[in-house]
Amino acid sequence: MASNETHYSLPRASFDDPVKLLIVVAPYYKDIADQLVAGAIAEVEAAGGFHETIEVPGALEIPSAIGIAGRMAEFDGYVALGCVIRGETTHYETVCNDSSRGLTLLGLQGLCIGNGILTVENYDQAAVRAEAAGQNKGGGAAAAALHLVALTRRWGSARKGVGFKPAREDEIAGGQAG
Repeated sequence: MASNETHYSLPRASFDDPVKLLIVVAPYYKDIADQLVAGAIAEVEAAGGFHETIEVPGALEIPSAIGIAGRMAEFDGYVALGCVIRGETTHYETVCNDSSRGLTLLGLQGLCIGNGILTVENYDQAAVRAEAAGQNKGGGAAAAALHLVALTRRWGSARKGVGFKPAREDEIAGGQAG
């Protein structure tokens, strides 16, 4: 059974200067979301960091909120939290795939994101994974974001030509607009 397996976890990231993370949560399943947030906050605070938490309507809005914050606010990293439970339609696949894809694209642009959006078959699976005193997937997502922030600080400022870079608004198909 998967819950009896042991997994290796990296040691907690440490920082000379405090880290500030934005926790973005979709509280559709409020009690699940509250456990995820509790785990994330505990991990951020254990690393000596600070956090701000915002709520969005659903998992599909999480990447948009993180993208907006990445452009308009000053955070070192981001924690994406929510829960998607399979239903009777294909909406489950759309929400799971598109929220994950959005977070991945933001990560490739250089944002430090821990993905704690649970994608499960039923409520019981979500409850087990979310419990802050149990599997603590919220804490795990915060730890992932913190490790990415640590790597970013270790390697310094961004260099040209590394990683995915979205086109500038003034560029069209490799040429200059206008």
